[in-house]
Amino acid sequence: MIEPELSGIADEILGAIGQEIPEYARPLDGSFGRAVYRGVGEALEQFIGLVRDPDADRRASRKVYVILGRGEFRNGRSLDSLQSAYRIGARIAWRRIAAASLEAGLDGKTLSLLAESIFVYIDELSADSTEGYAEAQFKQQGARLRRERGLISLMLQTNPDLHEIEGAARLAGWPIPKNLAAVACHERDLAEVTRVLPIGVISATVDGSGLIAVPDPTGPGRMRETIKAFSGRKSAMGPATGPTRLAESWQLARSAFEASEAGAIAVEGLIRAEDHLVDLALYRSRDLIGRLKEQTMAPISDLTPKAHARMAETALAYVENSGNAAEMARSLNIHPQTARYRIARLRELFGDDLDRPEQRLALELSLRAR
Repeated sequence: MIEPELSGIADEILGAIGQEIPEYARPLDGSFGRAVYRGVGEALEQFIGLVRDPDADRRASRKVYVILGRGEFRNGRSLDSLQSAYRIGARIAWRRIAAASLEAGLDGKTLSLLAESIFVYIDELSADSTEGYAEAQFKQQGARLRRERGLISLMLQTNPDLHEIEGAARLAGWPIPKNLAAVACHERDLAEVTRVLPIGVISATVDGSGLIAVPDPTGPGRMRETIKAFSGRKSAMGPATGPTRLAESWQLARSAFEASEAGAIAVEGLIRAEDHLVDLALYRSRDLIGRLKEQTMAPISDLTPKAHARMAETALAYVENSGNAAEMARSLNIHPQTARYRIARLRELFGDDLDRPEQRLALELSLRAR
């Protein structure tokens, strides 16, 4: 009953697809035409086979529609056109099959089941093509990420060769910027952040951390977009450098990120490493600073914790404000007379060291490293 209609149905579906879908409005020749002809023909034959045997295994026949999905991705199209073609095919097939079924005297219940079978089957074809599309997309993304990782590894080398970088950049489809900055972040944030960052960024995992190379970080609006992308996520940006000096930017970014993780830099979101060079110098020298602290803080080591914290706060204010009681009072939010009393107490504890430049520097380093 249905089989005599197959060739006519196939021709009508192919004609409608060419008329109703602009992307397919071209002569159906070459590999594209063969794929469409085969897809329509296989779909109709497979459907007839399923009508005869609803339990038949169609795994082997899925390949055609998986390939069609891959082809849509490789041709730079979304799946919308292919899904529309499937819907057009279902509509025409149902109209022609319903007319033939009515002529054959099939009852309404059978017609209803037949209609349901057609649209369930079309959903399966769509799912097959979606799988093929996603598979092709994943493979392309995997190849792109491998090229990006290779490019970043090359730029992180000691004295990398610019010509080699240019060759790797061409393979990765990445236009080399005049300057770029490295951003360090958690590896778990890498994929999500890269998706929302300005176009042109490349990324890789380096020594367990995420590295994102941001082109032209000081360009119009770039810093604002980058800061927004890292909102609520610990991260650090190194200085802008040329492509052959990315390692310098990465080292500072990585140090700032580690310092933030350790609580040495108390900033939420994106840290600009160049804004915290003193903190980074102290963090990188933390072992030496620890020894220095033992020496310089010895005069207040026997105080109670509360008194120790108060005198440490006072000592830092003293060196920051060059011993000016009025300025100290403002920074500590205390009365000037209280500030003078605390200065007198500092002199009792530290003696002449407060007036020796080298000792005052050692004291400031120790206090800032807290």
